[in-house]
Amino acid sequence: MDKTYRISVFGKAGCQKCKILNQRIDKLLTKPEWADFEKAYVDVETEDGLVLFCNAECINPQRIPAFLIEKWDDEQGRHLPVVNIRAGEPDSVCKASKLYTYLGLQTDYSTSGTITPRMLTSVMKEAKSA
Repeated sequence: MDKTYRISVFGKAGCQKCKILNQRIDKLLTKPEWADFEKAYVDVETEDGLVLFCNAECINPQRIPAFLIEKWDDEQGRHLPVVNIRAGEPDSVCKASKLYTYLGLQTDYSTSGTITPRMLTSVMKEAKSA
């Protein structure tokens, strides 16, 4: 296991916001401070992707693209979602895009619907400090 953290991105084919989110994450992951992260793309329009999406349990299907941050667990031999220890607390950076149960973001279509690099790094830093 090379990477401690995984960003599981939930998206679908033909979605421009999904494409932009993936590009932003890919760009961030080229920086040395994020060397312990990897990305996994999950297409929610496939059977396997839909199963993974349902297992995530905390993402609104109307707020795709979205992502969870997971951390490697040696005992279980797999990545597990990082619990949001600040669930319910206001977040001035991520606002309504932040997931409740686990660390991650989902698109907030009541605004511009953009997940910014600043939002991404905020959640990634939080995962590292959890």
